[in-house]
Amino acid sequence: MTQKSDMDINLAVRAFKIGNKVRELRQNNRYTLQDLAAKTGLSKPFLSQIENNHVVPPVATLLKLARGLNVSMAYFFEDQVDNDKISITRQKECVRVERRPHQEKGEVGYAYFALETKKTNKKMEPFLVEFPIQESDQMVFTSHEGEEFIYVLEGTVEFRTVDRIEVLNKGDSIYIESEVSHSFRCLNDQPARAVAVLWTNRG
Repeated sequence: MTQKSDMDINLAVRAFKIGNKVRELRQNNRYTLQDLAAKTGLSKPFLSQIENNHVVPPVATLLKLARGLNVSMAYFFEDQVDNDKISITRQKECVRVERRPHQEKGEVGYAYFALETKKTNKKMEPFLVEFPIQESDQMVFTSHEGEEFIYVLEGTVEFRTVDRIEVLNKGDSIYIESEVSHSFRCLNDQPARAVAVLWTNRG
């Protein structure tokens, strides 16, 4: 079961070639790993793991990479560039990306689908996110530039900041200024699902 899960996740990452694209962009910009680390706030070892497809980057990490490399986050998911004013992504074009079965401490453990994979230079990044069942001490807090909107489709999700806890049920939504350090976890016995729309001002 673990081998199959490893294979499925590796295939998803390789299908997107996220690590390859990060390395290519970094080299095209003539950045060293240290340069990119300074621009994103991510460590050199972590960036190296991403470039070698050993780590599945969470959404917050992809946002930091996109800003540091001056691309839309859609760049990491697209096979063909679509510059039309209207872009359609079919269900079969969405590839699931999720945490590794043996998650390292400090990694954000959730699965996500990129719901729009073609249009470049967009300000909004829509995802379908699946939050795993977690204890509170397993929650990993993240922050990044921009804003995000979360709408719960299934289950119950707990939202936390340093000084605030909110419980979101099916049909509830939350709008966050993303520089606030925050985390989510599922409170049910089955993973919770939500639509997440992230906005970042890329100038």
